[in-house]
Amino acid sequence: MELNILEKKKNRLIFELEGADHTLCNALKVALWEDSDVKVATYTIKHPLLAVPKFIIETKSKDADKALITAIGKVKKDFKAFGTALAKV
Repeated sequence: MELNILEKKKNRLIFELEGADHTLCNALKVALWEDSDVKVATYTIKHPLLAVPKFIIETKSKDADKALITAIGKVKKDFKAFGTALAKV
């Protein structure tokens, strides 16, 4: 998976996430929306088989990249908990 930064400002981050699909993108978007400082958290995939997901994150006051790092940590924790629960089945 490759992260390509298209725009980086304090409160705005636009990036492409090459190698990702809706599964990871939706999980990341939900985790971003759990942050009360996030104003915008969305992504687009122009074509599910050909295009690279493009994310837009905007925050009220904190650095947008810090919001992304926090959200990634949350997604990792959730996926790990899911894997643990699945292993018990």
